[in-house]
Order: sequence, then C-alpha cells, then structure tokens
Amino acid sequence: MLLDRLFRPRPALAAGRALYARAVAQSRDPALYSAFGAPDTVEGRFEVYSLHVLLLIDRLRGHGEAAAEVSQSLFDTYVKGLDEALREMGVGDLSVGRKMRKLGEAFYGRGKSYETAFAALPDTAELEALLARTVYAQTEARPVRKLVDYVLVQRAALADQPSEGLLTGEVDWIAA
Repeated sequence: MLLDRLFRPRPALAAGRALYARAVAQSRDPALYSAFGAPDTVEGRFEVYSLHVLLLIDRLRGHGEAAAEVSQSLFDTYVKGLDEALREMGVGDLSVGRKMRKLGEAFYGRGKSYETAFAALPDTAELEALLARTVYAQTEARPVRKLVDYVLVQRAALADQPSEGLLTGEVDWIAA
C-alpha cells in the first residue's frame, strides 16, 4: 500500500500524460491532412502535433499552480515523445541531443509566436502568417484560412471546458 503511493504518478503528471495522449490522437486525425492540407510529412506532422500541445498549454496558462504543474508535465511528456520518435526514426544517440535542441528551440519559438498571434485576436493576420510559415512551409497549396478557423474553433472549445477536467487530463477536441 505504501509502495503503491510511492510509485503512483502525481496527479499533475498523470494529467499531463493524458492531455499529451489526447493531443497526439487529435493531431493524427486524417482530416487535418486531407481537408486542411497539412503536409503528411515528418515536418508537417511535427507542426500539427506541436500546435495541439501549444493550444493546451495556452489554455492552461494563468490558471494557477495546479494548471502550471499539468502544463509542465504536458511539455515534459511532449519532449520525451519527440526523443522517442527520433530514436524510432533511427537517429543515432550522438545526434539525438543536437536534434532535440533544435526541436526544443523550434517549439519555444512557436510557443512565443502563437502567444503573440492569440494576443492579436480577433485580428487573424498574425495567426495566418504563422501557420503559413510553419505548417505550410513546404507546400504550395496553402488552405491557411481553413486551418485558422480550425484553430479558433479548438481554442474556443478549450476555453469552454472546465479547468477541473483539464487538470485531470480530460479534454474534448472538436472533430476536424
């Protein structure tokens, strides 16, 4: 019984992991790649995957210490997932650290950019430009407006969800 409590993950850790799993599942929705034109490439999937994690982090921001812990757990799980993905793709141990640093810098930069774009709402020009240069960076067809609308719908749906549910790892995404 004592050992159970010692080895059971803290609630914030479990919630962060659950939110991560749900963000990954949502980012794998085929409609994001077919209907929204996100490129089905390693880079495209990284952008869509990071977008969903950043939407959750944005939602948790400013909601107290418990939300900050869940957000940190979500981020830590995201980083661990990236590391595992690189290793599964065959990146050698000597290169993983360097690649993780680049991905971490990219994620941090995206986070700051999304924060700025969200602060500018309802003007969507910054969000459109951000999605064009990240998600659609390597594609010629850029249905950016559709993805902007998707992001706005997801962000509004997240805002409507009770913090208590998010703090236990529950999130309801709107179908793409």
